[in-house]
Amino acid sequence: MDKKIIIAGPRGKMGTEAIQMVHSEQTFELVACIDRINGGKQLQDIEGLPDLSVPIYENPEACFQEIDADIFIDLTVPGSGFEHTKLALLYGICPVVGTSGFTEEQISALEDLSMTHGTGCIIAPNFAVGAVLMMQFAKTAAKYLPDVEIIEKHHDQKLDAPSGTAIKTAAMMQETRTSKQQGHPDEKETLVGARGAETDGIHIHSVRLPGLVAHQEVLLGGPGQGLTIKHDSYNRASFMEGIKLCIEKVSQLDRLVYGLENILD
Repeated sequence: MDKKIIIAGPRGKMGTEAIQMVHSEQTFELVACIDRINGGKQLQDIEGLPDLSVPIYENPEACFQEIDADIFIDLTVPGSGFEHTKLALLYGICPVVGTSGFTEEQISALEDLSMTHGTGCIIAPNFAVGAVLMMQFAKTAAKYLPDVEIIEKHHDQKLDAPSGTAIKTAAMMQETRTSKQQGHPDEKETLVGARGAETDGIHIHSVRLPGLVAHQEVLLGGPGQGLTIKHDSYNRASFMEGIKLCIEKVSQLDRLVYGLENILD
């Protein structure tokens, strides 16, 4: 049986790529889109979008009420993404969320809602399988090389900093890394922010430039040595295999899973 899918954020670069991916898969069916404008139109009415007779809704609740769907994919921004995901769970539609920037409180609220309704949900800070491997390698390395900094680089239209991937990487390393403050104890920033953000002594630096997509380096150092673990997404096709995997797995869950690494075999 085909998986019936709703996508929020169809005009974004990720949304457009996801529409093409869903349309190309024989067992997936795109049944509606949610957009903050263009309500009442079809995808085929919007310049630059595929020539498909798929309805667009501005009101997400109306969409969930009227459309028979199995999976909801959110590729929007944190504020609307959180509200969309709550509604999808309330209507028994399994969310796959690529929107980053949710707070710990928001994730906790979605976890409770997912468990209460027994509806699977996957939130993935990064859908690229290579990025997930990078995070897992960094987690292993941090046990032996606890002096570490993260540099994440994204396109200049990204709204949150640091990225969800960087935050997730730091959290995973904290599971194995000995907590410590890094650098000279008398270190002083002569320009505020020069050392980046800090969590548990790990410094995170965010770069935003046109031409970038999604890139991250984890730099680890020890006496006389250094280790760099790096991942690059050169275009948004790199995220589609992860989204496909989430679509296949999410309906088998009865709770929220945070991070693609938790559903890899």
